[in-house]
Amino acid sequence: MESGLKGKAVIVAASSQGMGRATAAAFAAEGARVAMCARNEKQLQAAAEEIRGRHKAQVFAAPLDVTDGEAVQRFVQRVVEDFGGVDVCVTNAGGPPSKNFLSASLDDWRKAVDLNFLSVVHFARAVVPLMQKRKWGRFITLTSVSVKQPITDLVLSNAVRASVVGLVKSLANEFGKDGITANNVAPGYVTTGRLMELAAVRAQAGGIQPEDMYKKWAADVPLGRLGRPEEVADAIVWLASERASYITCQTLLVDGGIYKGV
Repeated sequence: MESGLKGKAVIVAASSQGMGRATAAAFAAEGARVAMCARNEKQLQAAAEEIRGRHKAQVFAAPLDVTDGEAVQRFVQRVVEDFGGVDVCVTNAGGPPSKNFLSASLDDWRKAVDLNFLSVVHFARAVVPLMQKRKWGRFITLTSVSVKQPITDLVLSNAVRASVVGLVKSLANEFGKDGITANNVAPGYVTTGRLMELAAVRAQAGGIQPEDMYKKWAADVPLGRLGRPEEVADAIVWLASERASYITCQTLLVDGGIYKGV
């Protein structure tokens, strides 16, 4: 099935591992030119080299702290210098620490806003004008099922990621006339390093093994298993493709059905 992504210039943030890395690889497999970034340069360059080798793709990779707005602008400018523009931007960042409300400090809240909300603002400010010039663009955020269904002991994620949904809906409304779509992808329990960390915290609190947490989560999912990063990546690539050209202002759950709402 033709995606229309061959030759497109795609940014995937936090793409050295997990869902970000799987997303970068999925775009490369479609023939896109991929710009990758992450804080850990060693992991990032290893991921970029593997994707170049496997898909024979053009890959640009540079270390980046997505909470630094000026650094995000510089990164995007380097992508423009290499690729000539930006067609697709996938924002992503590690989740805030596991906290309940009374254990979260004001500094925790500020860091969560910087990491999971303002990082999206930084990328939008940098790439939307470029997409306007081309009269075509895809802006996609990688959030969490917590934007629909709060998760116990993840109050920072529950609150801050929900604000991303409001931002993306605003972007979709404001820039749809310019041929730009804006959507969120909200994964459920997906086998990543982030999930391993959460399992360790929950297991310690409950006096069980992390493996038991995985089994519990899987049992709560209607499909009876945890998700794979590649399955989230496929959803993101589809939203970026011409096949999803009339879809905007939406939050697509990739959660195996764990969201219980109507």
